[in-house]
Amino acid sequence: MIDPRILREDPDRVRASQERRGASSDVVDRALSADSARRAAIADFEAKRAQQKQMGKKVAQAKGEEKQQLLAEVKELAAAVKEAEVAQGAAEEEWGKALRAIPNLADDAPAGGEDDFVLIETIGKPRDFAAEGFEPRDHVELGKMLGAIDLERGAKVSGSRFYFLTGVGAELEFALINLAMEQAREAGFTQVIAPALVRPEAMAGTGFLDQVDDGVYKIEDDDLYLVGTSEVPMAAYHSDEILDPETLPLRYAAYSSCFRKEAGSAGKDTKGIIRVHQFEKVEMFVYTTLEESYAEHQRLLEWEKSFLDKLELAYQVIDVAAGDLGPSALRKFDCEAWIPTQGKYRELTSASNCTTFQARRLDIRSRTANGTTPVATLNGTLTAITRAIVAVLETHQQPDGSVRVPKALQKWLGREVLEPVQK
Repeated sequence: MIDPRILREDPDRVRASQERRGASSDVVDRALSADSARRAAIADFEAKRAQQKQMGKKVAQAKGEEKQQLLAEVKELAAAVKEAEVAQGAAEEEWGKALRAIPNLADDAPAGGEDDFVLIETIGKPRDFAAEGFEPRDHVELGKMLGAIDLERGAKVSGSRFYFLTGVGAELEFALINLAMEQAREAGFTQVIAPALVRPEAMAGTGFLDQVDDGVYKIEDDDLYLVGTSEVPMAAYHSDEILDPETLPLRYAAYSSCFRKEAGSAGKDTKGIIRVHQFEKVEMFVYTTLEESYAEHQRLLEWEKSFLDKLELAYQVIDVAAGDLGPSALRKFDCEAWIPTQGKYRELTSASNCTTFQARRLDIRSRTANGTTPVATLNGTLTAITRAIVAVLETHQQPDGSVRVPKALQKWLGREVLEPVQK
């Protein structure tokens, strides 16, 4: 959640952020109203409690009929105190709900929606297949020729948007994971295998609980959620902890399976493995100070770019518009790789600075000279396997359907070219 002091002291800043996101500022007014009601409820409870204590002293000193009269008043006051305590609890709960309804402050993100991103840079040049004299095949056809992707059996076994990676397809997934983990280790990240099932508290703490109906799978009987990214378990990893400032930044590279309903994507990317219900991913996650988070955000982006450079892809980097941010992110950079058969750039990685938004919800703090303060959290995709496979196959294909293996992946795949198993 946002810092309550900002809401109280500079509500217009919060309203401006909502406007940048294309969202209503009503949440600001509701939160301010809830805060006022909460303060009034606290004052009422404390006043009645003080009165009760004072009355208790009088009873102790009184005698006879006066004491009986005071005891009757004490009983009546005790009921009023209990009522005030319940009212305070309800006001506190309403205040918490109102505050959690406000997304992070998108002060620096471009205003607008999905199409209002700002292009930061373009790296590499898309291949000119026409100049090379052949029409590029899409990853579905290439995957079939290479014996790498089996969509038909994926649909037969699990339904639409599922797949099998077979042969060199499976090898390519392991190679991408190994390359990502190698880079992360060399950059000082601690490698993690993260759980794919989490409790509601983890989902709520990271800001994903509101997306349950549209994007998240829930296992009702066990009150657990399948994660759409290992950002969720990694954000909750240090929940309810006070971190030693000497250990910051804490950097983790977490591997997990990811699950998404893709409920709002009817008719989008129905062919192939760009938009699927299950995929594997290596996610970078960082705990640091608020002051250092902005520089760390740039570092995450550079690590993502370095990985895409190793895959020898053409890509662009964009500053995502406020209306396309998740509720936790203050700002997000996406790297989008050129997909030849689509003739456009598609998202491969994202790097988000969530500042103290998630840490406040999950109660993750660090000791400072002035006591404890919430840490900042950041996340960045190092590789999302299915989309990386799509980009590698389509970008490095050759006229006969074979695919040149980027040099950085060759040691993991043990070959320089992926050869078709069928024409």
